[in-house]
Amino acid sequence: MNAPSSRPLSPHLSIYRWQPHMLVSILHRMTGAGLTTVGLGVLAWWLVALASGAGAYATFEGVMGSLLGQLVLVGLTWAFFQHLFSGLRHLVLDMGAGYELKVNRFWAIMTIAASVFATALVWAIFKGVF
Repeated sequence: MNAPSSRPLSPHLSIYRWQPHMLVSILHRMTGAGLTTVGLGVLAWWLVALASGAGAYATFEGVMGSLLGQLVLVGLTWAFFQHLFSGLRHLVLDMGAGYELKVNRFWAIMTIAASVFATALVWAIFKGVF
């Protein structure tokens, strides 16, 4: 009989170190799912409220104008930009470029930074800061 080995059968989380590209990959999936569910939910609610009259639209505006509603909208804006920039990064990777470790790490970090910056810029413009 073979004695059980203490080694894992394949590489596992215990030997991997978290890298920015891992986070970006997970965020890409999460933002896609969030945009699909939450984004479509908000869009559908807005369209139904728009078609249902002034009272329904006022309710929608009231909820989206609240702190929680604004937080949802800011989150959707960030999710959009994160998914967009991550998708562009994946497009470049699919073309066979950007696999060098330093380059890959740089662009993974830049997708996160660019999504935060773009979200802040859009909301600053929207709120009339500029």
